[in-house]
Amino acid sequence: MWKLHPQPLLAIKANVSSNPKTWIVIGFTVAGIVVLAETHRRRRRRTEPFIEPRFQLLPFPQPPLPAATQPLASLSFAISDIFDVKGYVTGFGSPDWARTHEAATKTAFVVTVLLKNGATCVGHTVMDELNFGITGENVHYGTPVNPELQSHIPGGSSSGSAVAVAAGLVDFALGTDTTGCVRIPASFCGVIGYRPSHGAVSMLGVLPNSQSLDAVGIFACDPSILHRVGHVLLQLNSVEPKRARRLIFADDLFQLPKIPTEKTVHVVSKAIEHLSGYQPPKHMNFSQYIASNVPSLKAFREESTKHQNGVFTLKALSSVMLLIQSCEFKTNHEEWVKSAKPKLGPDVSDRVRAAINSTNENMKTLYKVRTEMRAALQSLLKDDGILVIPTIADPPLKLNTKKGGSSEFNDRTLALTSIASMSGCCQVTVPVGKHNDCPISVSFIAFHGVDKFLLDTVLDMYSSVQEKVSIASHSLPLPDTNGNMDASELLKEKGNAAFKGRQWNKAVNYYTEAIKLNMMSTTYYSNRAAAYLELGCFQQAEEDCSKAISLDKKNVKAYLRRGTARESLLCYKEAAQDFKHALVLEPQNKVASLAEKRLRKLLS
Repeated sequence: MWKLHPQPLLAIKANVSSNPKTWIVIGFTVAGIVVLAETHRRRRRRTEPFIEPRFQLLPFPQPPLPAATQPLASLSFAISDIFDVKGYVTGFGSPDWARTHEAATKTAFVVTVLLKNGATCVGHTVMDELNFGITGENVHYGTPVNPELQSHIPGGSSSGSAVAVAAGLVDFALGTDTTGCVRIPASFCGVIGYRPSHGAVSMLGVLPNSQSLDAVGIFACDPSILHRVGHVLLQLNSVEPKRARRLIFADDLFQLPKIPTEKTVHVVSKAIEHLSGYQPPKHMNFSQYIASNVPSLKAFREESTKHQNGVFTLKALSSVMLLIQSCEFKTNHEEWVKSAKPKLGPDVSDRVRAAINSTNENMKTLYKVRTEMRAALQSLLKDDGILVIPTIADPPLKLNTKKGGSSEFNDRTLALTSIASMSGCCQVTVPVGKHNDCPISVSFIAFHGVDKFLLDTVLDMYSSVQEKVSIASHSLPLPDTNGNMDASELLKEKGNAAFKGRQWNKAVNYYTEAIKLNMMSTTYYSNRAAAYLELGCFQQAEEDCSKAISLDKKNVKAYLRRGTARESLLCYKEAAQDFKHALVLEPQNKVASLAEKRLRKLLS
């Protein structure tokens, strides 16, 4: 802290008494110093993933020789500001919560277990207020800087723990995962994130948000460390009979991210080709499977258009998840919210207000969806299946993105994270390189209770996956070839005939062959997009329409089809723009008019 000596102060006082303008100069100078100091303080605060006061919890004493070394000896870890530590206030990401609560009298069970096994805890980390939110931003403690993308969010709610691992400040970290609060920041920060089976790891000494969804999660950069920590927390046996692994790719969900499947699906498929104990991978439309096997979801489905039967099922699932969270949060914390009247950030304030105003009239129906979801995943995966999905649909938002810009992001993100949260299944998020400089990841989901099988699988395949990631990042796409115009037209007509006969895959194949012969026909791309829409391949449909529009900016059908594809991918703003373009070109187009009105209402 700066100090002013008395002699210079006397000189200044004598001078300003004869020259009042000097006071103005001093005022500006002091103001400038204050602004600079505050800017420096905020910048430092935003960079630091830890909460003050810092503490260190040393591991329990090593057992005397010849006992085996503790499994986590020499490892350091951090914990989100939601885990109790004896003698310290658990802040729950909120200064008002910290102000109105006493220091913990016991340390959380999971933290004690880690200390007993040789690990050292180095402090609490920043998190979203009250464990609400998926961005990782906190208006009170600042936003921990994402080491992979410093101008973008780290993801939340367990943002500080993810950043501490990604920045190499600790070997591993704990957070909690309710609606994706470990998996999202793990993906955005380029680290491994693990959500155990619901109830598999004790929540004793962890502040609750929603008990039906809450789970203790782990961040790590090294799969062997994740494996060791997971075994300790789950209290697993080190030996288990081996069984073949059956990977199932959710092809419809890989339509959501605008990432070439060569960087995700192809990487994982190639990685297991030469590994022993893996069956040939299978592919499925996961959304359709859930729609057929979770009948109670129908009550929560929005009115949909012809092509919205896929991912909209998962949007309904995520809405049920949020309703459960709201009702249980209200049960847990309504009394405190009403008495403390906490100052919360805008997004969190809206969520808390909605939770406090929620009713629990439909709780039986909500829990029934959860029960059906678990049964559906058990039937699909059994004890040897692993569902492969994209962890996140979009790259991380830029810091301080306005609320309107994040609603679509939330919908698309929670549609994917709701699968494990609502089924109680275990999930591991694995980084698979970058796309457009943003970290990308895939997730592996196994049925509830087979956590060891999942952790063993990730450890087994991790190095092979990273090897294929490196190869994919240096590969170039193969160029298409041009050909004879008459042959391409003949193929187009065959495609049209197949389309009319509702043979969508055959139509796609014909249009694809036509495009190989003539890459400059807007009709071929637009027609193939129509077939892709019928198959639920919305990302391919969007790409084809974009190509058609680049060749002919007055192609109304391409705008309509791209709008439909984007709406099905929950990209509402972009879809609305497409339908507006179509109306500019054809003001009387009823399809475009109805769609534009529907989306305007949805966005409002």
